Amino acid sequence: MENVQATTVKTQTQTLDLVYVAMGAALIAICSWISIPTTVPFTLQTFAVFLLVSLLGGKRGFMTALVYMLLGVVGLPVFAGFSSGVGALFGAAGGYIVGFLFIGIIYLFFTKAFGRTIVTEAIALVLGLAACYAFGTAWFINVYSKANGAIGIMAALGWCVFPFIIPDLLKLALALIIARRIRPVIK
Repeated sequence: MENVQATTVKTQTQTLDLVYVAMGAALIAICSWISIPTTVPFTLQTFAVFLLVSLLGGKRGFMTALVYMLLGVVGLPVFAGFSSGVGALFGAAGGYIVGFLFIGIIYLFFTKAFGRTIVTEAIALVLGLAACYAFGTAWFINVYSKANGAIGIMAALGWCVFPFIIPDLLKLALALIIARRIRPVIK
């Protein structure tokens, strides 16, 4: 009898995981379509990733980002500007999308090692964002240089990172606040 109950609980948990991951991937897609026009326009993609990783945890957050990427690769227009496909993912900005995976991984290991307090969550997300920036910038330099000639790291950072630091940190803080309020109702 206990074996049946354990199997039922495990199946329910796996089903719930799938639902959360699917809904999370949809949220990232919706947020990628929302563009805030400023001097350098930005989307709410990173906000969704921060929110989902903080809300669902590193493992589910990683899986959500992975499903989001795979949906884009198979042709669903989930990336910013309603783009999709292998070309969009392997284009100059694709490294930042792949970098979302690092946010989940770093969050998972950091919060496992140091607990899940607001401070450790914030540090884990900032470290994940830094890894996303680093990977995405290296990717950008590689792709851009092959297509257009050499580019310096400071130029790449000036185009791809510096304008986004403050908005991303604001999105991170807002995501943490919202996740902490919603988390008690999530199983």
